[in-house]
Amino acid sequence: LSTLLAWFLVGLYRGLARRNGWGQTVRQDGPETHHVKSGTPNMGGVPLVIAILVTWVSLPISDKFDFRELVLLASVVLMAAIGFADDWIKVRDRQKGRPSDGLHARYKLAFQLLVAVGFGVCAAKISPLGVPGWGPFFDAPLYATIMLAAVNAFNFTDGLDGLLGGVAVLVLLPILWVSPLVGIAVGATLGFLWYNLRPASVFMGDTGSFALGAVAAAGYILYDWTWSLPVVAIVPVLEVLSVFLQVGYFRQTGGKRLFLMTPLHHHFEKEGMPEEKITCRFWLLTAVAVAMVWSFKGLP
Repeated sequence: LSTLLAWFLVGLYRGLARRNGWGQTVRQDGPETHHVKSGTPNMGGVPLVIAILVTWVSLPISDKFDFRELVLLASVVLMAAIGFADDWIKVRDRQKGRPSDGLHARYKLAFQLLVAVGFGVCAAKISPLGVPGWGPFFDAPLYATIMLAAVNAFNFTDGLDGLLGGVAVLVLLPILWVSPLVGIAVGATLGFLWYNLRPASVFMGDTGSFALGAVAAAGYILYDWTWSLPVVAIVPVLEVLSVFLQVGYFRQTGGKRLFLMTPLHHHFEKEGMPEEKITCRFWLLTAVAVAMVWSFKGLP
């Protein structure tokens, strides 16, 4: 149901976005192959999240009001709302003919941190790690940090057609069996991917990437797979790590670059690797990591 609903809503939104000029502005300093993507409808994460919510409300799920699922749902909705504010400011400014980076970075981080801390406090009560002598004073900050990191790492990964959608589906597969909301999110992402595979006719935007990052972080933490997340999410980890390494190396060497461009997928593009090959290889890397963790831990 979530797959079909997302497929229908994203298709409907795509036409609406084209008529209203809700398109993506592509960085001119990015790979040249991306310049043709300028104007492609953005904010496709909005109908994606709507499909998740409508399916959630419509289905008679026995665990719907389980506290874990409610915390998971709240995290997704709130992070998606922050992403939507960022996306909408970019679209609005573009229509007025002025450049825009969206919601100011400090405000975006502050709102994300607020949601992450709230999640960390709730998650510490649901899934305590049991560290002797520390309890929630260790768990809550750790969970908040993981949430904040995952949301932004997934956002960095959303740079090639179909890349983040495919990675997210694979990452979420192991916990699909225990969380109805995760299952719904996987289904909706598959419906979204129908339009997002190369050549993408709609982009996810921060609304979708923030929401999927929240699903992954909250799902793995709340269902006691916390330490597996950095392994299965190897691609988002490498993407965000490449950005940190690039910035640090640039500052230490007075302007030299470690990579041709970051996040990491752009480095391979700059080297001449086709976009489809980068996407598929990152999917394969994720699939191997998920298979290793899944075979080691078994079903949740």
